[in-house]
Amino acid sequence: MAIQRMNPNNLKYISLLTLTVQNCMVSLSMRYARTRDGPIFFSSTAVFMAEVTKLLTCLVLVFLEEGTMLRFKASLYNAIIKNKVDTLKMTVPSLIYVLQNNLLYVSASNLDAATYQVTYQLKILTTAVFAVVMLRKKLFTTQWGSLFILVCGVAAVQLSQGGENRVISVEQNRTLGFAAALGACVLSGFAGIYFEKMLKTSDLSVWMRNIQLSLLSLPLSLITSYANDGTAIADKGFFYGYDWFIYFLVLLQAGGGLIVAVVVKYADNILKGFATSLAIVLSCIVSIYLFNFVLTAQFTFGTILVIASIFLYGHDPNKNKNIKKVSSNVREDEEKLLSEPQNV
Repeated sequence: MAIQRMNPNNLKYISLLTLTVQNCMVSLSMRYARTRDGPIFFSSTAVFMAEVTKLLTCLVLVFLEEGTMLRFKASLYNAIIKNKVDTLKMTVPSLIYVLQNNLLYVSASNLDAATYQVTYQLKILTTAVFAVVMLRKKLFTTQWGSLFILVCGVAAVQLSQGGENRVISVEQNRTLGFAAALGACVLSGFAGIYFEKMLKTSDLSVWMRNIQLSLLSLPLSLITSYANDGTAIADKGFFYGYDWFIYFLVLLQAGGGLIVAVVVKYADNILKGFATSLAIVLSCIVSIYLFNFVLTAQFTFGTILVIASIFLYGHDPNKNKNIKKVSSNVREDEEKLLSEPQNV
């Protein structure tokens, strides 16, 4: 396929840019879907439908890779049925993602929106830690510093939106909410790196890995839908509140899962975190025009920190040293050539 013929480095940056735009569009579309007039759809059913869409899309992509129905069936059989142990390994991220989503629900129920969003940005740090531990990834001191700056920047951006209209319910348990958010951050970091390791230590394509993940996630997502909204779904229907815009939102969410898989394959989970954080900033900027968001000095400061951290993370301190070393070697070679006697 064309994606496999592309330069991996180009594909890395294209996928990161696409992920940033997709994340921005999803957050804005979700906000509009939740604030517009009319019946409100069940978000749990949208999550399930996004998994269905992702599975169908990956099946089509694998079929296009194989070229014929016979090879397509053989590929599915070998990857899913014959290689059962490998498929079962994907149960780990599937279960973790379900638990993570439940913890996020607990956290969002017990923390105000700003505190919840700021706390959840710690997943970038946990991802970096698991990348070092599980993938033996080495980070420069500047990269660790950039991670800290990133969290500070996103925190400033999110807190600048908190305003003075925070409502604290007596029923909220802030300790429980904070603990749930921290637990979700740890699970997010582990699951992301686990999936990255599965992708990078196997010959299976990104699409086949997503098929394995979706096949295991679908029943779990369906159970979650009926566990959270079973009574309302039975009363109003599974597709209550759906229209063309909600289907568009489902496609966006499904596309996000596929883009993330490509990012994890050709970039890494930490860069994925930066793309997600940049999308938060972009969403706020677009909200100025769409939702009358008020730009503050604190938001501007946070934006500068986020952008600076991205450039700092991408900076390789050894690059200039290597360039100087190569230049020095070239000069030495030139001097040797000039000092050698010339044969006439």
